[in-house]
Amino acid sequence: MFMRPTPLIALALATSSLASCGSSGPAQEPPLSEEALAAVSKQPGAPTRPLARAADDLFTREGLGETRALVVYHGGTLAVERYAPGYDADTRFVSWSMAKTVTAIMIGMLVADGQLRLDAPAPVPRWQRTGDPRAEITLRHLLQMRAGLEHTEAGDPPYHSSEVRMLFLDGRDDMADYATAQPLEAEPGERFEYSSNTTVILADIAARALTGSSDPDIRRQAVTDYLAARLFEPMGMTSVVPEFDRAGTLIGGSLIHATARDWARLGELLRNKGSYRGEQLVPRAWVEEMVTPSPKSPHYGLQTWLNRPTGEDQHPLIPARAPESAFSMIGHMGQYVFVSPAQKLTVVRLGHSDAPERRAMLQQLADLIELYPAS
Repeated sequence: MFMRPTPLIALALATSSLASCGSSGPAQEPPLSEEALAAVSKQPGAPTRPLARAADDLFTREGLGETRALVVYHGGTLAVERYAPGYDADTRFVSWSMAKTVTAIMIGMLVADGQLRLDAPAPVPRWQRTGDPRAEITLRHLLQMRAGLEHTEAGDPPYHSSEVRMLFLDGRDDMADYATAQPLEAEPGERFEYSSNTTVILADIAARALTGSSDPDIRRQAVTDYLAARLFEPMGMTSVVPEFDRAGTLIGGSLIHATARDWARLGELLRNKGSYRGEQLVPRAWVEEMVTPSPKSPHYGLQTWLNRPTGEDQHPLIPARAPESAFSMIGHMGQYVFVSPAQKLTVVRLGHSDAPERRAMLQQLADLIELYPAS
């Protein structure tokens, strides 16, 4: 015989049923470690716990690769600083292609000094021979990666890459000689093609503008002294170690070493349009030129990546999640100095991430960046 349950029993059964079939709510995040909280300064310019969480995820979340260093400045004040085990504030990190932006800064200072001209034919002796079509390549073409030279950045197999051949194989002793010897594959100015070889040509032009010498030791010393006196020493960037090839050419597309703090100092210099503590180290107009889109690539300026949409799904930065005025130095395997003037923000992330990991890591980095409102 069916018996109606008492009200108390019915309530208990209903509660049990709802608990078994309903959602238990969002999963609780693990508590923040002391290390995560200690990485955030007392006045970070954003809510402390969300900032500590976003930073912690860069180091701990799976699928992002290995974050080795994170330094965030907001409004000129250190907001976040953290390192993975085995790395610290004194560790020099290799730039990879972040060096390209340093090379562009050096070229800009030489233009300001009157030693180079932006829209004149690039002063490469090999190209000045009668009838050589490469004589139409300007300094601006090189800076905007639209010289038209037959340079292949990535190859399959790797030794088909012009960069690999220049850095490690037949071009390694005199990289500029190798890079300038390549023929045209497009009209100068007509096509964007990212190329580390192109930046080495710029570094060679700088060395010849400073010395007029082919002596490797003279070239190496002149570039080292110029960068130190005009850029690194005034900013207190004492950790910087640039590399040169045997011909004395700065490997300006790939190999400059510095601490995460010093990479942040360079980002801050660009955020402040070349000014450091009231001293204009790099002409303001040159920094503005560096972050002006090329006519052939809206996401690239002068050796600097821009956070501007291209109309394509794949993008090296985060145009959907940060202001279009933001820009970045970007290096191989996930080196970033991301600068957002509208947010008064400089973010340095250094580490090791493959292509899929970089895409995921950038979205995590965007979670941190979005904690800072644009003004």
